[in-house]
Amino acid sequence: MQKLTRVVLAVLALAGTTATMAQSSVTLYGRVNTTVERQKVGDVTTTGLFNNSSRFGFKGTEDLGGGLKAGFQLESGFALDTGAGSGWTHPTTGMSFARQSEVNLSGGFGVVRLGNFVPASYYASADYVSMHNHDTGSSSDALYYDPVWFGGLSTKNKIGYRTPDLGGLTVDASASLHEKDPTVGQRKNGYDLGANYNLGALALGAGYSTVGDNNQFALRGLYTFGQFTVGGYYQRNDQNLLGTRNNFRLAGMYSMGASEVHLNVGRANSWSKVSDSAATQYTVGYNYNLSKRTKVYGYYTRVNNDANASYNSVAGKDFSSLAAGIRHNF
Repeated sequence: MQKLTRVVLAVLALAGTTATMAQSSVTLYGRVNTTVERQKVGDVTTTGLFNNSSRFGFKGTEDLGGGLKAGFQLESGFALDTGAGSGWTHPTTGMSFARQSEVNLSGGFGVVRLGNFVPASYYASADYVSMHNHDTGSSSDALYYDPVWFGGLSTKNKIGYRTPDLGGLTVDASASLHEKDPTVGQRKNGYDLGANYNLGALALGAGYSTVGDNNQFALRGLYTFGQFTVGGYYQRNDQNLLGTRNNFRLAGMYSMGASEVHLNVGRANSWSKVSDSAATQYTVGYNYNLSKRTKVYGYYTRVNNDANASYNSVAGKDFSSLAAGIRHNF
C-alpha cells in the first residue's frame, strides 16, 4: 500500500509539472548582424567590421486562465565583431538587458507593461519605414529625433498600456518616470503615444512624445502593390533650445524572388534657432534572402551635413559608408 501511495504521488507530481509546462512557455530569440564597411567622416576613411544591433533575448508567457496571461521579455545587445556587451541610450556595463526588460499582464483589456522598452512612437513611424536593414547600423535613420528617448530619460522606468486590436487599430501609451535622477536634464516625466492602423496593403501610423517643453509628432504611411512597397513619414520637432524643424523620409522597395532593391531619402530642415543645421541622408541597398531568417546584403549610405549639422558625424562634416553584410535571425 505504501509503495502504491508513492507511485500515485509521483504520477500526480509529474502530471502537475506537465500541466505547468503546458501553461507556460519561454522562447530564446535573437539576431546576429554584421557588416564589412568602408566609412568616411569628412576626409578620414576607416575600413573595418561593424556590428548592426546584434542581440539575443528571452520572452515568455504564463496562462493564468480566464483569458489572462503574465509575460516577460529580457533583451541584451552585444557587439558581434568583439563579443562585448553593446551600449544603449542609458549607461550600462558589460552584458545587460538594457535593450528591453519588462513584465506585462495581458487579457481582453489589452496589455499593461512595466519596465524598460523602446517607445511605440518610434516603431509607428521611423522604424516601420526603414525596410532595408531594420533601422540598424550605419544606414539607420540618422535624422529622426525623440526628446524622451534621446533626451536623458532613455527607455527605462516606464509604465505602458497597449489596447487590444480594434479592427486593425492598436494604440500604445507610456509614461517614463524621471525618479529625481540627477543625470536626467529637466527632471520631468516623459510621455509617449503610438498608433498603428493596418488595412491590408495599406499601413498607417502616428507617434507623439513629450517631456517638459520638448516634443515631437510623426505621421507614417506604407503601401504595398504587387512587387513594390512605398512609404514615408513626416516628423515635426519642437525643442526649447533649438526651436522647431521638419523632418521627412521617403522609402521604396522592389522585390523579385529572393532579391530586394531598396532606396530611401531623408531630409531634416534647419532648426529655427540654429542656422545652417539642415541635413540630407540617402541609402541605396540590395538584399538577397537565403531563407526567411538569413540574408546577405549591401548598401551605400550618405549623410550630407550643413555647416552646423552633425548627424552621424561632427559639425559640418559629411558621413558615408559602403557596406556588405550578413544577418541571421533565430
